[in-house]
Amino acid sequence: MFTQASFDFLNELSVNNDRQWFKANQPRYEQQVREPALQFIDTMRPAILALSPRLTAVPKKVGGSMMRPQRDSRFSKNATPYKTNVGIQFRHFQAKDVHTPGLYVHIANDGCFIGAGIWQPASPALHAIRRCIDENPNSYKKALKTLTQAGFNMEGKQLVRPPRGYDNNHPLLDELKRKDFIAIKPISIAQVCSPNFSDFCANEFEHCQSLMRYLCFALDLDY
Repeated sequence: MFTQASFDFLNELSVNNDRQWFKANQPRYEQQVREPALQFIDTMRPAILALSPRLTAVPKKVGGSMMRPQRDSRFSKNATPYKTNVGIQFRHFQAKDVHTPGLYVHIANDGCFIGAGIWQPASPALHAIRRCIDENPNSYKKALKTLTQAGFNMEGKQLVRPPRGYDNNHPLLDELKRKDFIAIKPISIAQVCSPNFSDFCANEFEHCQSLMRYLCFALDLDY
């Protein structure tokens, strides 16, 4: 599926990031990047549904599990029009956007990783997760232990001070400060280009099940 040619294209795009170059090289993008990504999503679909029938794996060019290559530069100092990575999200079927519990694969020359959780949840969801951690700490701690043993780390933005309503001495204060609840595990380009990459991802995502179940429980979502 993915090959070194996929990474070579992304590297060339990073130094030729303009619409004219991309349009001239679009057939290469489709052959070397988009088609491998769509094949990967299609291959992953049975494994994703086995993890949870509420997750989606949609191999569509637009509106599916593969994130679009165009960047939203309206609120960014970076005005380049295209992403230099491939982002694939297997998210909850009730989601309207990327800010929902899901599984994620990130492919880029400057670092590949797989992940699970929820990125930049809206305030109501963020408050619900924090409340759940406060009221149901043991299941959350078990999920963290499983992730750590499997080589995942919780990453993302955090508050400097305790969130409103929580004491500075709370035993899970560092977790309550989180603005993202995402578990990340770095992977290599060689792993991405391996013929068994889909099997590898399916096995790694098994370790994320406790976190996914916990987040869905906190947000009153079926999983």
